[in-house]
Amino acid sequence: MSSKIELLAPGGDIDAIKAAIIAGADAVYCGLDTFNARNRAANISFDELVGIIRLAHQYDCQIFLTLNIIILEREFKSLAKLLSKLVNTTLDGVIVQDIGLLYILNKHFPTLDIHASTQLTTHNIGQIPFLKRLGASRVNLSREMNLREITAVTKVAHEQNVLTEVFVHGSLCVAFSGLCYSTSASVGNSGNRGRCSQACREEYETTPTGNNFPLNIKDNSAFFDLPELIDAGVHSFKVEGRIKGASYVHTVIDSFRKQIDGFIATGELVEDGERLYKVFNRDLTNAFLRGDLNQSMFIENPRDNSKYHAINQSDAISVVQIQEVEQHLSAEKTQINVSVNEKIKHLSIKKRPLALTFTGEIGSPLTLTAITEDYAASKTTAEEKTIVIHSHNLLVASDKNCIDKEAIKKRFKGFNNAHFNLTELNLDGIPEGVNIPFKNLTALKNELSSLLNDNAPIHPEVILPKLVRHPKKLIDEEANNKPETKTKAKLSILICDESDIALSQITDADIYFKLPDAYKRDCTKYVDFLNDNPRLIPWFPSVLIGKDFDVALNILEQVQPKLIVTNNTGIANRAFELGIKWIAGPFLNTTNSYALLAMKEAFNCEGAFISNEINHQQMKTIARPENFKLFYSIYHPILLMTSRQCFFQQSVGCEKPRIDNGCMLSCDKSTSITNLKGVSFSIDKQKAGYPSIYNNDQFLNIEIINDLAPLYDGFMIDLTNIGSGDKTSPDKAVLIKQFEQLLKLDKKTDDGSDKQLSIQTTLNELVPESTNVQYHNGL
Repeated sequence: MSSKIELLAPGGDIDAIKAAIIAGADAVYCGLDTFNARNRAANISFDELVGIIRLAHQYDCQIFLTLNIIILEREFKSLAKLLSKLVNTTLDGVIVQDIGLLYILNKHFPTLDIHASTQLTTHNIGQIPFLKRLGASRVNLSREMNLREITAVTKVAHEQNVLTEVFVHGSLCVAFSGLCYSTSASVGNSGNRGRCSQACREEYETTPTGNNFPLNIKDNSAFFDLPELIDAGVHSFKVEGRIKGASYVHTVIDSFRKQIDGFIATGELVEDGERLYKVFNRDLTNAFLRGDLNQSMFIENPRDNSKYHAINQSDAISVVQIQEVEQHLSAEKTQINVSVNEKIKHLSIKKRPLALTFTGEIGSPLTLTAITEDYAASKTTAEEKTIVIHSHNLLVASDKNCIDKEAIKKRFKGFNNAHFNLTELNLDGIPEGVNIPFKNLTALKNELSSLLNDNAPIHPEVILPKLVRHPKKLIDEEANNKPETKTKAKLSILICDESDIALSQITDADIYFKLPDAYKRDCTKYVDFLNDNPRLIPWFPSVLIGKDFDVALNILEQVQPKLIVTNNTGIANRAFELGIKWIAGPFLNTTNSYALLAMKEAFNCEGAFISNEINHQQMKTIARPENFKLFYSIYHPILLMTSRQCFFQQSVGCEKPRIDNGCMLSCDKSTSITNLKGVSFSIDKQKAGYPSIYNNDQFLNIEIINDLAPLYDGFMIDLTNIGSGDKTSPDKAVLIKQFEQLLKLDKKTDDGSDKQLSIQTTLNELVPESTNVQYHNGL
């Protein structure tokens, strides 16, 4: 494992990347104009990326490329073309969210170093071996974790030879990254596709506590927690901010560089951090890191707070005093801009010139001389670099089949590319009437390509093989192999209330039991409960941190159920180790065939829920792996976000100033907030559950039964009533009966069509506030 501490900087545009490099970043992460989670950043082109890599390497700085979104089926062809180009650069790593992309990288592009994005919501020790098995060499840990939890996960990561990253500065999401669907549910602007509309920063109608920005939290900063993070074994200190400019990036990175270097040299923190308040901030907090989730994390101002910080620090009271402070801060910001621009103006990412000259004579090899530029130790001065290579065979006299100079030009003009500006291609040194086997030209081209690429081999383009679309399993033991039921999708139901076990008496549907997010330490209640109710299929939640993961793991190990559904990859990994069949839950954000293959081939996954974020056209292109089941939730509350922070403190108020273990286990509240467009959202906190926000409408998708029933093995309905607030819940037994009848209908008959219409009418009456807009909008 590397003992070096890495300072990892954001780079949303070329100037910001240059600023990070000159400020002393050990690495910079940046994105192209596609496949990255910051669509609002300026981003860069592929040609610019190549220049940036070269510039960064002159300063011993690495470049990581963000490919940190979920990928749709139709995008893999163009993605493979991009990856085929990336492997022939000296890129230092790619940052990835999608499990299918992890599979493609590990299988077809093994030379690219893989970093697991924060969008994978990595927060427990079981997730490390899961990601390691898929090829990740490092993981970015969830921002909600405290120092004790970071230390525990990092210890396991080191045992797996995996590095950890922690965000040490920048914007905080109030929701767990990768589990925020706030704008996806309404207009398709998914945070999992880099199009977050920041609903958490929006203004809402004034809440009972007098707040207009009840979801807006301060920016993260671990500026004074670096010693503890170093002791925890964290390798990379990552700064958020790819939509910030060069001045912001330089100020923050330079401040952290001085703080890290000063601590390593003296054992003391030598910087006061005041420069961090000179650039954009929403005030700063380290509450997540310290495990102190209190009300002071929130702030009513979602915009730049630097002015207010300066006023507070100066104790300015009068209008004149405040104006003086504002003018002084403005002048400081201007000076920062001027200073940074001056520092980066000499940094160039222009292509290196390349001149190619061919020479030779009869009886001698064909010689290729390449002249380009390389950089000396000064890092700013280019030096001429000459490469001379020779053909394997000798030139021979020939009246026929002479060397075609136009063919040489055509073959070598490809060096005018993202890496080089081909300034000259001189063939005058090749005499007339000579010949050489054509394979020599190919060999010269390949050898030159490798030498110009730091002696790395040139990789051919990868064409992904066509996937086989396997049918559903033809044998359905539960249906006694009746032909008419072989292709029918089966109903499953999700419950979380122990009293709902009685529903098993009225249905033969699979029954999933939703386990809690949180437990008392060493809790064994659910071990006995599941052993007493073997028909129930355990459903594990997305977030299981610390002791809660330990208890969930114990449930899995002690009960040893035949089948589980899990939304947490740590549980999935342990189920695989124990030989327990498992289904990937809907919150694993599965949107493509390669994710299915990854889970099946690496972890013997039995099946998967397809993400509710994609539309019917995007679903139709997914290829089912052999002997693999596909599921889809057709009725459920629409989760918008889940948080470790309390949503009630800023909405209706809470007598407790901070969240504690008692809050997680015993708090059971609900309320709502309304945005300025008049749209309301339900805030819900279940006992032993994380605070969550839900859409006012339920998700109800009957259309998919007609459209895509042959694709799916099962359709699920969620009967947990979570997120319903004070709404009257429909009768669960009636709902089950209606959905079962709907799935059994033969729509080809007139009678079937009439019955379907009748059932749809009944369901719409039972669930009057519903939507299936995601099914049409997609991603």
